[in-house]
Amino acid sequence: MSSSHDFDFLHGEWNVAHRRRTDFLDPDSGWEEFAATSRCWSLFDGAANIDELDVPGQGWKGLTLRLFDRESEQWSLNWSSSRTGRLFPPVVGRFEDGRGVFHGDDTHGGKDVRVRFVWSGISRTTARWEQAFSSDGGETWLTNWFMDFSRAS
Repeated sequence: MSSSHDFDFLHGEWNVAHRRRTDFLDPDSGWEEFAATSRCWSLFDGAANIDELDVPGQGWKGLTLRLFDRESEQWSLNWSSSRTGRLFPPVVGRFEDGRGVFHGDDTHGGKDVRVRFVWSGISRTTARWEQAFSSDGGETWLTNWFMDFSRAS
């Protein structure tokens, strides 16, 4: 069962190694790698948190607002980037057995996509986030972005 403290592991400061496809919908596209830092803090006694991702080498920042719905016992993850200044549609889901899976609908390059975020490999000092898109309603998935988190000292 998911709880309002599922994301407590993320509070604090992190170094983040990114690896993402140059084209999110092309399985043959290349990959780019870059570094970032992240800082996450808790709100609503654990039932919400915000993190700010700083990517100085690319000149942008990202923000995630996570909210726990006590009635449905699910999280909504809401992302925004300083590149656009808009809030992307949320992904919604929960944690089971130490792994968080979240789904939503969005568009990319003018195409409707199903979006999946997965949180895994969670420990006191590490975590992994990955993003995948499906352009066939969730039948097949293309993982297009990984972020490996390591606790900043």
